[in-house]
Amino acid sequence: MSLHSLNVDLHCHSTVSDGVLSPDVLAHRAKANGVDVWALTDHDEVGGIALAKEAARDIGLQYVTGVEISVTWASKTIHIVGLNFDETNNELVLGLAKTRSGRQRRAEDMAADLARVGIPNCYEGALKYVGNPDLISRSHFARYLVEIGVSPDVSSVFKSYLADGKPGFVPHRWATLSEAVGWIRGAGGYAVVAHPGRYDLSLIAHDEFLKEFKELGGVGIEVITGSHTPDQYEDYAKVAKQYGFLASRGSDFHAPDENLPDLGQLPLLSKDLTPVWSSWIT
Repeated sequence: MSLHSLNVDLHCHSTVSDGVLSPDVLAHRAKANGVDVWALTDHDEVGGIALAKEAARDIGLQYVTGVEISVTWASKTIHIVGLNFDETNNELVLGLAKTRSGRQRRAEDMAADLARVGIPNCYEGALKYVGNPDLISRSHFARYLVEIGVSPDVSSVFKSYLADGKPGFVPHRWATLSEAVGWIRGAGGYAVVAHPGRYDLSLIAHDEFLKEFKELGGVGIEVITGSHTPDQYEDYAKVAKQYGFLASRGSDFHAPDENLPDLGQLPLLSKDLTPVWSSWIT
């Protein structure tokens, strides 16, 4: 089987961050969906890797270490995926712990903002969906707002309440781009821009960001992702070639019923791209 024909899914989330399935259940779901190579990329957390790795080994699924790091760049939140690194690296572990800090205060402020627009008790409601108390997130609030009928689905909640400028949005200062890429590289890994089509950047800012990312040692971007449209697959294939980036593929799976593709259910990378996994697939 060629590198391009492998079913590789290098982006998903478990109960360790804002997913609804445990790492071992995700491993079995990936295998059942025909995934050949899989990475769990929880937000700012590597606590699920041991269980994910063990489950993958038991079912014959090739596992790659992963994490998705939250970054503040030009006052925007951008996500950087780290792949194939040493999850015990002390600088990485400490950096992620630092990045996670502050989520509790942000959650309390989000709940207060939502209460001011007539939606009370959101903090308590969000907690029902939290698997890791260090990682209460907007997704947990979104699930609660769907539960109580404020919006029909998670996507609608984000658009109406939790995006920048909406009543439940509270900004948070995450890691710097330099820190995130440095932690990943220091642990021997590959830094990849997650779902680049999602960010509200001008053309000039988009170019400046990618140039800075590359100068810091970033090596790849997600081309095929659940957050991109088919047109964006083509757009970011061109971007990958323009900047000399390796190309990645990942569903960004969180839950079976949240409108993103299931694990492994995405188009393959085009053969004119160099996959990020090309140098470490066994």
